[in-house]
Amino acid sequence: MNKRFAALTATLLIAGALAACGQKEEVQPTTPAESTPAPTAPAASPGATPGTTQGEGGSQTAQAESLYKAQCIACHGTDLGGGIGPNLQKAGSHLSEADVKNILLNGKGGMPAFKGTLSDADIQALSAWLAAKK
Repeated sequence: MNKRFAALTATLLIAGALAACGQKEEVQPTTPAESTPAPTAPAASPGATPGTTQGEGGSQTAQAESLYKAQCIACHGTDLGGGIGPNLQKAGSHLSEADVKNILLNGKGGMPAFKGTLSDADIQALSAWLAAKK
């Protein structure tokens, strides 16, 4: 009976951890003005700094780090060292930016696809950031 209980508990823990990989963290606005973006402007990406564009290196890095914390940390660890998912500390040494983007869009193995979950700008920021890890 104890072995059966232990196996059931382990299975539930693994299933819960895998389910957490695709969870999107909800960010609460801090002021009423931030709660509804202008209809013609795209919503601000997590980590974006007012007055900067996503093309600027610092803003894109901050955006990618914020996205990583919200979307990837549960499976890839706080230091990109891995856990449920693989180690990403040197992802760019064996994956191109296009490879990383493809994995983010379509998933791979146990990793969920983020196409439709993350914006193109978010996917681009994460791809560039991870591909730079060498």
